Amino acid sequence: MTPSELHDAVRDDNETALSRLGSSKSLYAATGGEMDAEHVLEAAADAEYAAAQTFHAWAADEANDDARDAFAVTATEEDDHYETVVAELDDYDPTDDPSAMQAFLRDCDTTIERAGALLGRILATEKSKEQLTAFFTGQADPQTASLFRELKTDLDDQRDRALDLLDDVCETADDWDAAKSAADAAIQAAYDEYTDQLESMGVNPKPVC
Repeated sequence: MTPSELHDAVRDDNETALSRLGSSKSLYAATGGEMDAEHVLEAAADAEYAAAQTFHAWAADEANDDARDAFAVTATEEDDHYETVVAELDDYDPTDDPSAMQAFLRDCDTTIERAGALLGRILATEKSKEQLTAFFTGQADPQTASLFRELKTDLDDQRDRALDLLDDVCETADDWDAAKSAADAAIQAAYDEYTDQLESMGVNPKPVC
């Protein structure tokens, strides 16, 4: 398997979950139904902060030099994302309350699992950034919409970094399978939490046809 083949397989096999994570219901779930700018920004800040803490921990723990460097750069990017979002809030204190996806990532302890889980996280996060951009566009706030559009561009670099790392560390079919399983599980963790959050609020997580 090649990195691009893995990327396409993860994206295609999780098409339904990713599509629903990219729906407007994902913001409704993340904010507990509080669909105003402040709560949306706070949810975004929470996500960026938790991600930064995960990747800092990976970098500190990682034995593989290339992986440690990749995770450290990603952690720094997430720090920057967090600071960018927090600058839009008047009063916010970070709490490291990881989402189900971040909790799964923190349980990954091999380089291959981490690289695969990072790819899954990127695919899921691309969807959330699209929704954040759409939300603030709908709020007639083009400046904040542009902010999240710019943050999404960093995900392109993160995706390339993850794929390069996977190319370095995956040597056998079993390695690629382990990476794909981790990527799938990261997305599924996000989707399961999304489903549980909506159902707890009496909302059908599936689109109404």
